[in-house]
Amino acid sequence: MIDYKYKAVASSGKKITGIVQAYNEYEAAAKIKEEFPIIENLTEVRLNGKQKLDLNEPLWVNERNLALICSQVAILLRAGLPAARVVGIIAEQSSDRLLKRYLTETAADVEAGNPLSDSLKRNGKKLPPAFIEMIKAGEDSGTLEQSFDKLTLFFEKRCQVKGKVRGALIYPAMLTVLAVAVVILVINVAVPAISGVIVENGGQMPMPTLILLDIYHFFERYGLVSFSVILVAACLYQFWKRNTRAGRRFRAKLQYRMPILGKLVKMNAASQFANTMATMLSAGIPIKKAADITAKVIDNCLVADSVAAATEKLEEGRSLGSVLAENPYLPSLLCEMAAVGEASGSLEETLSTIGIYYDQETERASAKVLSMLEPIITIVMGLCIGYIVIALYLPMFSMYGTV
Repeated sequence: MIDYKYKAVASSGKKITGIVQAYNEYEAAAKIKEEFPIIENLTEVRLNGKQKLDLNEPLWVNERNLALICSQVAILLRAGLPAARVVGIIAEQSSDRLLKRYLTETAADVEAGNPLSDSLKRNGKKLPPAFIEMIKAGEDSGTLEQSFDKLTLFFEKRCQVKGKVRGALIYPAMLTVLAVAVVILVINVAVPAISGVIVENGGQMPMPTLILLDIYHFFERYGLVSFSVILVAACLYQFWKRNTRAGRRFRAKLQYRMPILGKLVKMNAASQFANTMATMLSAGIPIKKAADITAKVIDNCLVADSVAAATEKLEEGRSLGSVLAENPYLPSLLCEMAAVGEASGSLEETLSTIGIYYDQETERASAKVLSMLEPIITIVMGLCIGYIVIALYLPMFSMYGTV
């Protein structure tokens, strides 16, 4: 609901000011007209143009919590409760502050007689497009409970696939951090101690040792500045790749070109495309609209843009299979299976089956990434520590040779 500030004239001629809550300005005007015949001014109330900030509120929608809410809504709707009451009950029980605010505002709008999908779209700015469109399709077809069941399965599957991908990357990342920490510790503890002994005893420094000492002295003098520069650069890069189109495309291209992670990214994009399209089509959404929604759901910017461009070709009357065949970022098997399913009239079932296949391929690719990155990181760490040890002990060997 939106707060509207108004100035009105009562039947007695007295001027009245106040605030009314309504879904839009037309509804606000209707509510005011019930009490005051003349409205002089009606404006939306804004807090300095900004919404009040809740520091405890999440910055994005948690899909696992969204899946749980969809499951609860489906159960309560089957029990015969009205939609407004269902949303209000779920809002009271939700521990997710962002979803709680969305549902609370939506419940008030639905109670005022507005459609659930429109209320969610207005109040839930960060809700996934697939979520809104599935609910709208359920409202139009009278199968709202089934739509929430499908959304439950859809978001649960997305969480499972994302969890497996993150799980494959978390361990190598932790191992990399540990390796860097070990190397820094060895350099800061061993290098000054052993180099001091070498200098005191007149030992000569070979080239590997001089290089190591130069590295140590550089970070000793400029370590804090270097760390600050790297941290600022990393933050700027994160902001650039998340908030600019050029940054998102750069990140997407980099992911696809990486020799180990590239296949994982491709399998994950194929899984998201197939599963989202199958879910949208099962709700009765037309292919063009389903493809448009799918483009907004896919994580990789290159794949999302290519699918969005395909919707224009679908409007020209071309088949989904022929359009996907021209997409360089999706696997050829997915494109061929989509063409077969479209020709046989079983596109939804075919996409659902191929979605399961790519879910499994994503899991295998995740395991392969883990099995390949672990030894690579271990070898690199071993080489770094080995170089440090050799660089420190070479002058000691020369000292012993002169004794």
